[in-house]
Amino acid sequence: MNFRLCVVIPCYNHPRVIESLAKKLVSEGHVVLIIDDGSSEPTRSIVANLHDPDNHLYAHHLDVNQGKGKAVIHGFELAKEMGFTHVLQVDADGQHDLEAIPDLIALAEKHPRDLITGVPVYDDTIPLSRKIGRWITHIWVWIETLSFQIKDSMCGFRVYPLEPVSNLLNRRQIGLRMDFDIEIMVRLAWDGIQIRNVPVKVTYPADNTSNFQTFEDNIRISKMHSKLFFEMLFRMPVLLMRKMMPASGKGDNLHWSERGERGMYWGICFLAGAYKLFGRSICLAILQPILLYFFLSQSAPRKASISYLEKVFRALGKTGKVSWRQSFRHFQHFGRAALDKLAVWTGDIGQSSIILPENPDFQEVVKSGQGIVVLTSHLGNIEIARALSSNIHQIKITVFAHTKNAIKFNRMLTYYNPAAAIDMIEVTEMGPATAIEMEERLQRGEWIVIASDRTPVDAGRRVSKIDFLGQEAYFPQGGVILASLLKAPTYMMLCMEEGDRYRLVFDKLAEKITLPRRNKEEAIIGYQKQYTTFLEKYCMRYPYQWFNFFDFWNNHR
Repeated sequence: MNFRLCVVIPCYNHPRVIESLAKKLVSEGHVVLIIDDGSSEPTRSIVANLHDPDNHLYAHHLDVNQGKGKAVIHGFELAKEMGFTHVLQVDADGQHDLEAIPDLIALAEKHPRDLITGVPVYDDTIPLSRKIGRWITHIWVWIETLSFQIKDSMCGFRVYPLEPVSNLLNRRQIGLRMDFDIEIMVRLAWDGIQIRNVPVKVTYPADNTSNFQTFEDNIRISKMHSKLFFEMLFRMPVLLMRKMMPASGKGDNLHWSERGERGMYWGICFLAGAYKLFGRSICLAILQPILLYFFLSQSAPRKASISYLEKVFRALGKTGKVSWRQSFRHFQHFGRAALDKLAVWTGDIGQSSIILPENPDFQEVVKSGQGIVVLTSHLGNIEIARALSSNIHQIKITVFAHTKNAIKFNRMLTYYNPAAAIDMIEVTEMGPATAIEMEERLQRGEWIVIASDRTPVDAGRRVSKIDFLGQEAYFPQGGVILASLLKAPTYMMLCMEEGDRYRLVFDKLAEKITLPRRNKEEAIIGYQKQYTTFLEKYCMRYPYQWFNFFDFWNNHR
């Protein structure tokens, strides 16, 4: 996407600073569109006189005042006609610190599909009534989105991506007055658009002109919150499942870690509460309509499921088109796996539910108490083995996590069973201190576990293209490189559901991974091919237990 941004200023009877505001923005190299929303004199004349296309300043007048939202939407339409991809909305009252604009734009360039919004940092000039009113709205927005990602929904200082905004406005009528800023942000969040927040200093000048009508706008906003709340109840299944599904989201080119709200934390919290109240059987029944709703309404995970099943069935020699029934069965396996994560952490699944490997490698490692590196994946339910590790021959596990939400998820599970706590380390960067800590853990006989089927959060990190189920896919090199640095025995482990029990799969990758300088890349790929062959084998044996619900073969950013 070619990033092109202009500034839209909605204006209604703000004569005090509109001229200096517009000229300052133009002097900093921005194309500025002022949308005069039916202002009276002198504002109308001031805005009209500012029209100067040769200097990238455009003034547009609406004959009748229709509200701030209407003015901003008109600005969106003009910006799109002029070929812009993004709009920086700046209110005309001069309250916002323009020094924050470079930070907003830089974040928008880095995340072009996201909504970048200012989060006000107020001084002592803010009226107490405004402060209280804003907090009430914040609470409603958190309820409506089942999320805390929106820190402030009323700040009119934000960068909009025009494509998702246009898609939203083409199908929904948004409030056109003081309810606009709030409603469009909530609905964009519902559409899966990430909200990113930037602190912005805000001042209420003594001679500030406010268009907020205390009675009318409070009633209008209250009606809007009521509408959004009841619509949220209808959307609740998809909002919760978006958080629960690994890497679910829109069918774009986002990295797996950037989707939805980047993890399962809040969805699992909801599921945990229901599980605690009703137990597994009732909770599983409750989950079915939620899974069905999500399956029918979210095309990207469904398409990813069908694409995967087509590949694994082809590898099994089966022909014919994958049906929606088969894909939904895939989703049902995911739902059951999510419940089993809770069951094992609450003690409802015990050691007797795990079928331990009988191969000599496993017996030898357990008996010797040696530290090892373990490569695992999102095939099966490794959480079962992790949570029971302290009961299986006193195995101590340390897990590499790529995201902060994985850490929060682990803390939530530990809340239900502190005795089964495991160590988890967030590793977006592998530095010397982390390597030293890993060596110390290995010397204590711990197992270092890292998922090796998802590309790193940092897009610049190393990956390899490996044939997997008949098509090349991207796999991270990190696990192999880490094992070579630690000079530790390296194994591959999965935990696969079999009826009402789980089978622990445990195979050796190498006694010691050695990467020669001359042919280092070839050596890494060689080990990765052993790992992907291992995955293929168990994908074909347990085809419905692959829980990467995104375009795995094309998603490598």
